[in-house]
Amino acid sequence: MPHVSVTIAGRQYRMACDEGQEEHLVRLAHDIDSRISQLRTAFGEIGDQRLVVMAAITIADELAESRNRIRALESDIEGQRDARASALERIQASEGDVARTIEEVAERIERLVAQLVPREKGTIGMG
Repeated sequence: MPHVSVTIAGRQYRMACDEGQEEHLVRLAHDIDSRISQLRTAFGEIGDQRLVVMAAITIADELAESRNRIRALESDIEGQRDARASALERIQASEGDVARTIEEVAERIERLVAQLVPREKGTIGMG
């Protein structure tokens, strides 16, 4: 199992991670270190532990907001799936109606042609 050394709030930590996750762990540690630095700039030296807790709460808040957005997006996607299924059903019903109408029109045309053809033959023979 690989190990990575990261620095957070001026302290170095040696951490184990899964194979191939080294860079990801370094990026996460850098993000936490940056947040602590930003908080230190905003609030001054209020103690490392307090800064770490504030950074953790900030990250937890962002995670909660992200989860809420994901739930809202999943709900929107589900609504769009339902709307799509409903639209497909309406399209299929419309296609069936159009097909039946075309068949009825074709039958009417065939009847008209059948009625006209004998008259034309009779008219041609008379002239």
